[in-house]
Amino acid sequence: MKKELRRSATDVKLCGVCGGIAEYFGLDSNLVRLVWAAISLFAGTGLLLYIIAAVLMPTADVPQKDLKDIVQPQDGSEH
Repeated sequence: MKKELRRSATDVKLCGVCGGIAEYFGLDSNLVRLVWAAISLFAGTGLLLYIIAAVLMPTADVPQKDLKDIVQPQDGSEH
């Protein structure tokens, strides 16, 4: 299976860009967020790059199991 760089559908703080990068490279998403924040503060281009990445990166598909759990919770409670 080919790895694709996509925004994360599950590890999201703003748009899922850092979560997607972390999934692609097999890193912790908090580490990616800290590095991105450092780039934003010191280089000044991080915010612009984040906006570009959020627009250009496709969103990863949400696993069907997660959608089923949202529609029909497994805990047996009725709403």
